[in-house]
Amino acid sequence: MNVRILPTAVAAAALMAATGCTTQQLYTTGQSWQRNQCTQLMDQQERERCMANAGSSYETYKKQSDQENSQGK
Repeated sequence: MNVRILPTAVAAAALMAATGCTTQQLYTTGQSWQRNQCTQLMDQQERERCMANAGSSYETYKKQSDQENSQGK
């Protein structure tokens, strides 16, 4: 991820959280942002890998997150 873009992403996430967006809405918005960033990558393989990561469903994300949280306890 481009380090210069990170503050913008954090600010956008904070704004959305303050306006009452659900976790799933935030995830979907983040995916859209990530896909937009992927299209700017010059290397085709890197771009395809980026798009594949941005394409995982909220349910898949939630399962992975829950598994990581339960393993960390």
